[in-house]
Amino acid sequence: MTVEVALAVMAGARVGCLVVCDEDDQHTDTVTEAQLVMIRDDSAYTDRIRLCDVLRDRHAPGAPLLSR
Repeated sequence: MTVEVALAVMAGARVGCLVVCDEDDQHTDTVTEAQLVMIRDDSAYTDRIRLCDVLRDRHAPGAPLLSR
């Protein structure tokens, strides 16, 4: 799912965060609306950035602002 789709899901559900689960329905992470808005508003943002990329990069040492 892309960042835009995640934001739309949050808006539709009227929630401030999404719980991210793996294919075994195990909680792996949480992402907030504020975090996704920050990513979307970054100058490096493109509509191809996916939520899984954001979460994976967010935990990488020295990750750029876009993925935090």
